[in-house]
Amino acid sequence: CFEKCIKFLNKNAYIQVALLGTSFCTSAKNAFYLILRNAARFGVLAGLGAVTHFIGKFFILALTGVLGFLILEGMHPELESPYFLIILYCVVGYFSGALFMNVFGLAVDSTLQCFIATEEMGIDNSFIPEKLRRFVKDNEGGEDKAGCCSCF
Repeated sequence: CFEKCIKFLNKNAYIQVALLGTSFCTSAKNAFYLILRNAARFGVLAGLGAVTHFIGKFFILALTGVLGFLILEGMHPELESPYFLIILYCVVGYFSGALFMNVFGLAVDSTLQCFIATEEMGIDNSFIPEKLRRFVKDNEGGEDKAGCCSCF
């Protein structure tokens, strides 16, 4: 449990280093307080992230296995029992999916921290794309809107 907490804080500290260019210790402190101030947002993202990671890994695993089977059948139709090779394709698909989803999760965490930092620092939002700027403006103030995540 302690190791997971340290890894979580370490990951967010490195995100802060990349976003703000501060030292690691300062970034770790900033990341900790940012997470405390926005615990609900980070909690919801962690829950959704776990589901997304599972679905992504499974989708990549299944797609790799099916495509491997189709390619194997197309190239070697005389093969009687392709099950071992399909299992091997699925193992490779699982590891590929895990790597891809870890990078995706880091990108989502970085985007959330960047979004919250922009909100808290009151940075001029002229560099934000129009759709995202509209979303930020519509959700300023934190009042609850219809829908589960204030996006409807």
